[in-house]
Amino acid sequence: MAPLAQGEGSLNRLIQVVGRLPGLGPRSARRLVLHLLKRRETAFTPLLAALTLVAETVQTCELCGNLDSQNPCALCRDPKRANGIVCVVEDVDDLWAVERTGAFAGRYHVLGGLLSALDGVGPEDLGLDRLQRTVANDGVSEVVLALSATVDGQTTAHTVHDTLRGSGVAVTRLAHGVPMGGDLDYLDDSTLGQAFRGRCAI
Repeated sequence: MAPLAQGEGSLNRLIQVVGRLPGLGPRSARRLVLHLLKRRETAFTPLLAALTLVAETVQTCELCGNLDSQNPCALCRDPKRANGIVCVVEDVDDLWAVERTGAFAGRYHVLGGLLSALDGVGPEDLGLDRLQRTVANDGVSEVVLALSATVDGQTTAHTVHDTLRGSGVAVTRLAHGVPMGGDLDYLDDSTLGQAFRGRCAI
């Protein structure tokens, strides 16, 4: 019975670790682990190899904060990208979201979080000195703030703006308001009000 108990212990440990991943709870973690174990050769072993490779090679880009197997990352090394415009995002997943749109071809600055007194995140934790160096040394003319429309997001946006005050760079933000396909009757008052304040000519 000892080997079985040991196996159950390691299995439970794996389920607990997987269950901590975003979007997964205990039941989903159990199903996922069982799926992997039933398909060791086609699922579990390739996943283990991929995780090991990522753990050994992926690092944070020293220029923008993106994740890549090379440093600087592929985006920062791409000569086709515009140096004169920098998009500031909260985290790497936001960078990837912007990239999926194909609407932005400049550089990035990943903050790694938002200002939050509750979480103990201050301006010194957001790499704003790195952003200032980028603006000063790379001929940046515009910084786009692509941050969430939350209290923490807006507080962070104001802090970034204040940090860049006097640099001569234009600081813009993404438009907020009515989403594509949105029905006015279903929008909250704050979103609809922001849409009116941010209206533009057509």
